[in-house]
This record gives sequence, structure tokens and C-alpha cells, in this order.
Amino acid sequence: MRTTFERSKLVAPGAGSVVSIGVFDGVHLGHLAILERNVAVARELGAEASVVTFRRHPKRLLLGRAPRTLTTLEHRLELFERVGIDHAVALSFDESLRSLSAAEFARDLCREGLGVRRFVLGFDSKFGRDREGTAERLLELGYRVEVIPKVVLNGRAVSSTAIREAVELGDLDGARAMLGRRISVLGRVIHGASLGHEIGFPTANLDLHHELHPPPGVYASRARLPDRGDRIIDGVTNIGFRPTVAEERPDRPQVEVHLFDFEDDLYGERLELFFHGYLRGERRFPSLEALVAQIGRDAQEARALLAADRS
Repeated sequence: MRTTFERSKLVAPGAGSVVSIGVFDGVHLGHLAILERNVAVARELGAEASVVTFRRHPKRLLLGRAPRTLTTLEHRLELFERVGIDHAVALSFDESLRSLSAAEFARDLCREGLGVRRFVLGFDSKFGRDREGTAERLLELGYRVEVIPKVVLNGRAVSSTAIREAVELGDLDGARAMLGRRISVLGRVIHGASLGHEIGFPTANLDLHHELHPPPGVYASRARLPDRGDRIIDGVTNIGFRPTVAEERPDRPQVEVHLFDFEDDLYGERLELFFHGYLRGERRFPSLEALVAQIGRDAQEARALLAADRS
């Protein structure tokens, strides 16, 4: 999959494109229905499957604030590629883009920049100035449009908002059902205090770039290493404030994973972490020795859970 970050660099492919538009935060079941249909139509037409998305959530400009994302742009792009999208256009949602009418957006970006042959949109897709860009408006402008109906689960439409609520509550199963996959976070491994090495449980500390994650606690997890051929390694993850060993309480929860039977240096590499099960809450221990003993029990419990769960 190729990615274009600037409108001025768009060049319409000779075969044209099938275009979907949206933030697609989480790339959940509702989004997948759109993206998979986009890919199917593109293959039928011999065109490129293309997505127009935004580097940051438009609400940051429109409202001055935006929700914490389920997936960063980097994570979304990886998920687009897994679905089969050929071309992702990731734009900065600025005043210039905000001011485009729906007709200008469709003409300048989608027709001239992407050679759009058909739009595949979600039931609630809106774009352009004052969100006037609807399927009906595109039809009025002469474009071919296919609208994908909402995906409903247990009587509720699948949405990024509903999944954020589930993740924040630690409802791993509920979030998984709406995502169509396990909750995962993608980050880069950064330097920590190196205490893990000293106590026999080395950890990879993740910088998640503000991705939403489950609440503090200890979790059985699997890690995917994109920079190492997508290698999968089992582990146990702690999310929290490290009350037993931290001299000062961090301003936000720390995410650190101990990978089983793995000792390589991962600093600077990407790591996607999948949450398979909640083991216990974070708590302060009376001594470092008590903490080490508990980590050993956590690791043993996580190994058993993951051995029984190969999904």
C-alpha cells in the first residue's frame, strides 16, 4: 500500500479509484464492511482501492478537542493495508481543507486527484464544508455511490465511541466483538528505568502516541513485532503507575510488557500489543521481593491462559 500525505502530490491512476472517506478510528466492524466492499468493487473494476483519511481527528479543529484515538494514524494505515487497500491519502485537516465544499472536495481530491470511479461510503459519512458531503449530494453531482448500512451488534450500532467506552471500562470481550479482533495498541519501544532486567523480568516500555488502552492492571498479552517479520511472542503486560518502585507517580499510566523467553534489544522498534485476558489490578507491594514473587505468578498465569488461547 502506498500513502500520500499532501493533496498537491496526488496523481490519478490510469485505472481510476474506488474511494471511501473517513477517520476510521479503530477500523472496527462497521469500517471493515466499508473497506472490504471498497476492495471488492475495486477488484471488479480493475481500479485502485483508495481511502481518504485524516492525520488527526477533525474534531480537534472543529471543536478544539478530540477523543483519544483507538488507533493512531500509523496503526490505521497498517490496518488498511491488511484489508487490501491500495492507496491511503492521509491529509491534515486544516482550515484550507475544512473550507472546501463537498463539490470541491469531490472534484479536486477525488476526481482529479484519484480518478474516482465510484464512492463506497458509510451510512453516516459526511465531508466537506458544513458536512454537506453526503451520498445524496454526490449523486446529485453525478457520481456513482454505494452506501454501506450500519453494522448492529446486540441492538447497538458499532461505533468508535462505543468501543472507546468498552476499552476504558476494560471490557475486552465487548470491544473485541465490535472491533472484529482483539484490542491492540501499537507503539515504539522506549528506554525505561531498566529495573526489569535487574529483577529478572526485562520489559519493553511502549510509547503509544496517545492511543487509548485498557485501564491499569496486569494482562496476558501477545506482541507482534512488525520490524521482525511480524513475529508473535507471548507475554504479560502491566499498565499503570508502578506504585511499588516509582519514586514519583507518572503523569499517565505506563505500558510495559515482559516477553517470554525473549531477550533481544527492541529499543526504537515498533510493537503491537494484543490483550488476551485481565489477570489482576495494579497494587503496591510491601517490598521489591514481594513484587518479584507476584510477577512470577502473573507470568505463570499468563502462560497458562495463552497456551489455552491460540486465537
